[in-house]
Amino acid sequence: MRKSFCKASLLFFLLCTALKMQAQITLTPNNLQQLSKVQDTLSAYSDSTISLNDDVVRMEYNTMFVKKFISALKTPHSFQFDFDSLTNVSVLKAPDQSFRIFTWFLPFKDGTYKFYGTIQLATKDGSLKLLPLNDDTQNFTEDNLITNQKKWYGARYYEIVPVTDPGKTPFYLLLGWKGNNNKTTKKVIEVLSFEKGEVVFGKNVFEMQRGKPVKNRMVFEYNKQNSMTLTFNKQVNMIVFDHLAPYDANMVGNFEFYASDLSFDGYTIGYQKMYLKENIQLKNDTSNMDEFYSTPRKATTLIQKGKH
Repeated sequence: MRKSFCKASLLFFLLCTALKMQAQITLTPNNLQQLSKVQDTLSAYSDSTISLNDDVVRMEYNTMFVKKFISALKTPHSFQFDFDSLTNVSVLKAPDQSFRIFTWFLPFKDGTYKFYGTIQLATKDGSLKLLPLNDDTQNFTEDNLITNQKKWYGARYYEIVPVTDPGKTPFYLLLGWKGNNNKTTKKVIEVLSFEKGEVVFGKNVFEMQRGKPVKNRMVFEYNKQNSMTLTFNKQVNMIVFDHLAPYDANMVGNFEFYASDLSFDGYTIGYQKMYLKENIQLKNDTSNMDEFYSTPRKATTLIQKGKH
């Protein structure tokens, strides 16, 4: 009888503990309802930053958006709320659920862009821990610098790829659209890592053509009227992208005259290095990530023409 009572007490205790833990790690119905309402307001603010033609008014709406957004994120366990109605804001969550990154941009009349972002870290108690990102592109003397959250090479990221190795700290590849100006567009393969709780952007891992030094990030620039594939293919563990070339040999280095030459290159992902594979062939499988902010093309299942 006593054993049965002890077993029942233990089961009751474990059940209560489990329920208590569940209550601690989930959004309450009230908070969920509150965040849903706030998201409607945020969506309206965000839409105004794109649809309105006055740059000053756009910035005012963006300021309102940022203040409201931070307030919403302060809601306990907001990490579990998807914010999936914010169509202008990219929300990428790390596969290990350790953080998520929000990125968006403001377009200006002169064809340039300003990027905004923040990283929300997952916390056990549901409290808010943010690492704001400051777009410092205008002060970059070159695009190959290793930087931090205060000197961010701003972009709107649309894909995240974890890079892991047993016993080592993971880092993440971020594929992003950067816009640029009224003549050219940029896309980027960024590397995100964390060191002692601080954000690090860039890592010396990108192999280049023979004889050229390894790079910390990849930046692609091309004519604004054209499109570019940049996507991750899980089947072959490779980042696939259009090979860009000038229309004419005399235009080398003048990116206003660069576009895809209809060939493809890729990076095979490794922890120590991203290995460049040139002249790869793609089968015509539809991919919704082939082009961002342009008409999608068909690509991604990959057959390599030659070995590395």
